[in-house]
Amino acid sequence: MRLLDILASKGRQVHSVRPSASLDEVVQLLVRFNCGSLVVCSEPGCRSMQGIITERDILRACAMRRDSLSDIQVSEVMTRDLITGAPADSVEETMGLLTEHRIRHLPVLDGDELVGIISIGDLVKAQHDRLSLENHYLKTYLHG
Repeated sequence: MRLLDILASKGRQVHSVRPSASLDEVVQLLVRFNCGSLVVCSEPGCRSMQGIITERDILRACAMRRDSLSDIQVSEVMTRDLITGAPADSVEETMGLLTEHRIRHLPVLDGDELVGIISIGDLVKAQHDRLSLENHYLKTYLHG
């Protein structure tokens, strides 16, 4: 299974935020969209990613500073050095990549175009579904 298959199933919608937004705004968006990260983009349509802001980035900012979340801008704490995937990447190699870099959210690029975002939960679900189906077929075969 490839990332393209997961995106076809879960959808390609990516939630984003401006670099000038406050962390308070980010928290509100994360809660509203029930997600763990937002891609940081300057313009609508997110043609050029500047980074990603995750729950972990927010926790790190809280631990390092005593400012209110409304006083901290996304650009101050976002992750700039992005690890990205491609639609043709396999679930297995992507799980290894996320584990190696200790990240939970992976923007998926087709060339320079952002086509979706994959979370570790998406990968676990895909693997679980595949193994459940394989298990079903094996049981059916054995019980003839």
